[in-house]
Amino acid sequence: MKNKLVAVAMSGGIDSSVAAVKLKLEGFDVIGLTMKLWDVSEIGGEDKHVSRHCCSLEMFDDARSVCFKYDIPHYVLNMHQDFNQIVIEDFISEYVKGRTPNPCVVCNYKIKWELLEHKTKQLGCDFLATGHYARIRRDQASGRYQILKGVDATRDQSYFLWGLKQESLARTLFPLGELHKTEVRQLGREYGLINAEREESREICFVPDDDYARLVQARHPQLAQPGVIRDTAGNAVGTHEGYFHYTIGQRKKIQIATTEKRYVTRIIPEKNEIVVGSDDDLLTDTFQVTDVNWVAIDPTTALLKALEYPALIKIRYLHKPVAGELQISPDGDVKVHLSQKQRAITPGQSCVFYDGDIVLGGGKIV
Repeated sequence: MKNKLVAVAMSGGIDSSVAAVKLKLEGFDVIGLTMKLWDVSEIGGEDKHVSRHCCSLEMFDDARSVCFKYDIPHYVLNMHQDFNQIVIEDFISEYVKGRTPNPCVVCNYKIKWELLEHKTKQLGCDFLATGHYARIRRDQASGRYQILKGVDATRDQSYFLWGLKQESLARTLFPLGELHKTEVRQLGREYGLINAEREESREICFVPDDDYARLVQARHPQLAQPGVIRDTAGNAVGTHEGYFHYTIGQRKKIQIATTEKRYVTRIIPEKNEIVVGSDDDLLTDTFQVTDVNWVAIDPTTALLKALEYPALIKIRYLHKPVAGELQISPDGDVKVHLSQKQRAITPGQSCVFYDGDIVLGGGKIV
C-alpha cells in the first residue's frame, strides 16, 4: 500500500524540524515546505538577531539541512505578497482602527490553512503537518474534528488555531501535540538536527525589533499627530504623539501630571484621543465577540440556540481561562458573560471558548 504523503510547514526552527523527521521515521512520505513570508528590506527596523527569525537565510538553510539529512524533498515558496496583503495589512489596519490585532491567528487560518493547504493539494499531499503544540481528534458522536490543547501546558498553542475549518482539520497532523518541549529538544538531539539548541524568538515574526508602531507609522505617517489624553470624566489631562502607540491596559508612555497609576482604558482613533483611568476601570465581565468560528460544535445545532451556553473563556494567549456563559445572537456574534471580572479585555484580540481541553470555537473581541 502506498504511504501517505505529508507536507510539513518548516520554518527552520526545532519544532517543525522534529515534526518532519518524526513523521518520516513513522513511515510517511514527507516533503518540507518553507514559506518566504516577508523581507527585512520591505519591513525595515533594526534587529541585532534578525538571522534567528523566520524567513531569514539562516532559517531557510537550517530547514534545508534537516531535509537533506533525512532525504526529504524541500521547497521554498515565495508567499510574501500574499502575506503582506493578508496578514501585515490587516495588522496595520487594526491598529489604525484603535484595536490590538493577533497576526498569528490570521496567519494560521488564512496563510497556512488556506493558501498553503491549497498548494499541498496541488502537490497531491494527503496531509499538512506543522510543529504546533496542539492535538486533533475526531469526535465519534458528532462526527466533527476537534482541536485540543497540547499536553505541554507551557507551550499549548490551541489558542491560535480557532479559525481552522473542519475540512482543513481532516487533513491536518500535529506530531508534537502529545510531547513536551523538553522531549522535542531531546528528539532534536537524537536526530542530530543542526537547530536542536537554537533559541527561539517570541516577537511577532515580521516586527523583529518589537516596534510595531514604527511599522504602522511608516505606512500611515499622517497618524503621527499629537492628540489629547483624557481621564474617564472627559477632562484633558495630557497629550500623546499618536493613538496607535497605545493598547488597552498600557501604562508606559502616558505622560500626565499625576502620582497615581494610570492606564489606557479606551482608544478613540477618530479623535486621535486616548482615555486613561485606574486599574479598576479596566475590569469588566461582559463583552462582544465577532467573526466567530465554531470548531467542536456544529453552529446549526440547537445547542447553540440555548440562552446561555457554559464555557471556559480565554481572552489572550497567556490568560488563565475563566468560567463564563456564551449568548449567541442571530447574526452569529457572541456576547460573553464572565463569572469574574477580568482586566484589560482588548478589542482586536482573540477570545477562545473551551470545554476543558477542547476548543469549542473563537472569534475577535469587539
